[in-house]
Amino acid sequence: MNKPQKPQMTEEEAVSRIKMPKRKELEMFAVTTQLVGGDKIKALCEDGVERVCRIPGKLRKRVWIRDGDLIIVRLWDFQPIKADVVWRYIKVQTNHLKKKGFLDKLPIEDGF
Repeated sequence: MNKPQKPQMTEEEAVSRIKMPKRKELEMFAVTTQLVGGDKIKALCEDGVERVCRIPGKLRKRVWIRDGDLIIVRLWDFQPIKADVVWRYIKVQTNHLKKKGFLDKLPIEDGF
């Protein structure tokens, strides 16, 4: 038996519901640079620091993260060189954020 498929999100729906990082909770944009293995990735954050990020179990099997993906990370308050992945953006959302100027500090290709 196959699972019933969820209807795909249209471009307008994807752009209208874009999650933004909460600066008060130490969240920021980042771009994945390397998949380390298991539940770890390396990501270049918008402050210019490359951090080791952990993919929590809530996202691990549901959201697949690849090199070059735009994500939101939450820094650890006790060890700021590490972070947790909070959200992964799809291509349409990344292009919209780039047009709006939110991603000027990150190295994201136009053809993403």
